[in-house]
Amino acid sequence: MVASFTPRESARHRIAVLAMEHVQPMEVGIPFQIFDRDELPYDVVLCARQAGPVQTLNGWQLIAPWGLDALETADTVIVPAFREIDSIPEDVARALRQAHARGTRMVSICTGAFALADAGVLDGRRATTHWLHAAKLARQYPGVVVDPDALYVDEGDIVTSAGVSSGIDLCLHLLRKDHGAAVANAIARDIVAAPRREGGQAQFIQRPPIAVSEPSNLAPTLEWALTRLDLPLTVADLARHARMSSRTFARIFATTTGTTPLKWLNIARVDRARELLETSDIPVDQLAPLCGLGTPTNLRDHFRRVTGTTPTAYRRTFHATA
Repeated sequence: MVASFTPRESARHRIAVLAMEHVQPMEVGIPFQIFDRDELPYDVVLCARQAGPVQTLNGWQLIAPWGLDALETADTVIVPAFREIDSIPEDVARALRQAHARGTRMVSICTGAFALADAGVLDGRRATTHWLHAAKLARQYPGVVVDPDALYVDEGDIVTSAGVSSGIDLCLHLLRKDHGAAVANAIARDIVAAPRREGGQAQFIQRPPIAVSEPSNLAPTLEWALTRLDLPLTVADLARHARMSSRTFARIFATTTGTTPLKWLNIARVDRARELLETSDIPVDQLAPLCGLGTPTNLRDHFRRVTGTTPTAYRRTFHATA
């Protein structure tokens, strides 16, 4: 049975970002950019095998103020990508194993999954990593159920993601779980993140290139759609706004985002429902048309499919904290 993670009751939630030698610096920055804010109840610290300089993949150094002792007081540990995935130091594996045994939420971005796997915390669990390394992860750690396609996999107390941009998706997903959609969406807007992507969407694996003559910047159309979710938008409407044929738009959309226009619309509408559940007292049965989901039954079906819970239960959990 997959363990469920509940943020601890303390006023502040401590996140330790573990920088391994030859770490990917961009991935180190993602948790700080999303969680390390005055308005959020997180304390984010950078740690390494030993306090001091850590070499990055780009040839320059980071300075980690903390060593592995930071994991002893962490509520969440995040391991970004690093180069030496074939040789995880035993003291690092032991510290990760002990943190997990204490109930710490364990998170990896890209090849950070190799450190969690070496510690044994992924045994018997679904996990993902960058698609280039997925076969190696499965071969090297046969006890791990590797999903090579997912953007991120949430197993409750263990969450893994693919590379760089998927790390942003993962951190926003964690923020959404901890504090609701309204908070996560506000941060996403602040960092100008791409529209929300679900963990089950495909990584961009060996997809056919977009012809040079075809426009591929869908952002204006997606932003336009997000302001009209209460309307009965169709793929034809989106294609018309993007000045493409419906067929070309659907193909470029899938190539660019890893999902279909209708699936994206449904997820965006559920996200809008989450915001309204958190920030308003509008009765659940009146929310469906405001989100473009038509009927209360349709809202409940889509909401449960995306969130795993009901609108009523979601409001009970997040309305007071929004």
